[in-house]
Amino acid sequence: MKTYVATPENREREWLVVDATGQTLGRLATQIATALRGKHKPQYTPHCDVGDFIVVVNAEKIAVTGKKRDEKLYHRYSGYPGGLRTRTFSEMLDRRPEEPLRLAVKGMLPRNRIARAQLRKLKIYAGPEHPHAAQQPKPMEIEN
Repeated sequence: MKTYVATPENREREWLVVDATGQTLGRLATQIATALRGKHKPQYTPHCDVGDFIVVVNAEKIAVTGKKRDEKLYHRYSGYPGGLRTRTFSEMLDRRPEEPLRLAVKGMLPRNRIARAQLRKLKIYAGPEHPHAAQQPKPMEIEN
């Protein structure tokens, strides 16, 4: 019996939509990262991108546990002396509500070219509307 290896010609991608209302940030991010990589499919191949497109709506209503809303910090460093910028989770939600979820998913992907391509398949929107209705996305089942 030959081993099956997925190639870009024979992969099948779906469009999935996820409602982030009330979902815990890290638990949702792990399931999104798994779907982006394609690890939920039997034809998963590590060196080929076989994952699905994910559309996340209501990202501004994502939840975190404990005191993380005020104590979780996000750092950006410009590379220059004095160039470290720090924001809390609540400041990030006020400024760019999509960014905490995107950074959480990005941290769960490997650090290589395929992961950068997989992250481009993640579409995050703060509100309930998204422009991907023509792709007919199916709802993604989220395990609690």
